[in-house]
Amino acid sequence: MKVGRAGYRIGISGASSLLGKELLEVLEQRAFPVSRLVTLEAEGEDPGLPIVDLTDRAEVIVAEEEVKESELDFVFLASPRLPRFLACPPPETGTGGAAEKVHRPCVVIDLGEAATGTRQRLLAGPLLDPASYRAAAGEAGSAVLVTPHPAAMTIGSLLLRIAARYEVKVAVAHVFSPASEIGPSAIDELQKQTVNLLSFQKIPRGVFGAQIAFNVLPRIGHGQRDALSEAEARVRGQLAQYLRDRVPVPALRFFQAPVFYSMAVSLYVETAQPLAPEKVKQAVAGDRIRVARLSERAPSQAEVTGTSDILVDAILPDAGRLAGVWIWAVVDNLRLAATSAVEIAEAASSKLPLAS
Repeated sequence: MKVGRAGYRIGISGASSLLGKELLEVLEQRAFPVSRLVTLEAEGEDPGLPIVDLTDRAEVIVAEEEVKESELDFVFLASPRLPRFLACPPPETGTGGAAEKVHRPCVVIDLGEAATGTRQRLLAGPLLDPASYRAAAGEAGSAVLVTPHPAAMTIGSLLLRIAARYEVKVAVAHVFSPASEIGPSAIDELQKQTVNLLSFQKIPRGVFGAQIAFNVLPRIGHGQRDALSEAEARVRGQLAQYLRDRVPVPALRFFQAPVFYSMAVSLYVETAQPLAPEKVKQAVAGDRIRVARLSERAPSQAEVTGTSDILVDAILPDAGRLAGVWIWAVVDNLRLAATSAVEIAEAASSKLPLAS
């Protein structure tokens, strides 16, 4: 990561999570200027949080101080935990009957839509809608900027590009979610299930509640609501907000896939008039979306790991419906979420002076 005297003071909640580690890597790769990195991960509920100054890649200096909002320029939320100072309104003081802010509030970017509190929440999806995310970045400081779920970005971007040229009548999306969406405990259980099944031993079921190795599940856990249904509800709401009256909100279903990383989407799209698959390819291919030819190997979840692009297989017509086509897309869910968050920070940073 580019750390120096001139840079931004960055706070990360969940820096040691899978998403947090991906975020740190993207910040470094994109050379986002950082003068101080604050990890908002104290043990228990202690108000004092460790501030980590990265003077170089080999040395980490930890100073015990209480973190205040005024000490940070950006806060990335990569875990469900909400820092204490974000649970309250930005500090204000009255002067002559008018409210005047004591300091400029930090820019809060939520990668998981886990934050609560009093701030307004605005969806900001660089891949979905560049114009609207830059407008949302203009509200930085007064609102929490939420990056859409990777499935919402994938499905929404494909549908919006098709709808820009053709009328979409019906859409249906199946999302195959990886273990990394749940966290390290799910990855560990998938690995142990795989090894134990191959050696004819009892498998652990604490996270998934069932066998996931060499299997696909429509729901996980033991309760009425689980990680899949919660993600499904989140994506459905985000798509409704972004697509509005431009594209019908697709019928949506999440499935747990026996893969460690990266997400796959099977999307059925039906247009008002029959379209050749080549026409659909021309509509969706472009910046950040790469479409394979039928003569090429189909893109897979393993292949897409490490890129923020969406890889799409050759688009195929539905054999029984003349106006329908099938789209298979894969995306690195962690990399796409982290890249989107940093792109939002880059847009907001154009209005913030570098800290020295």
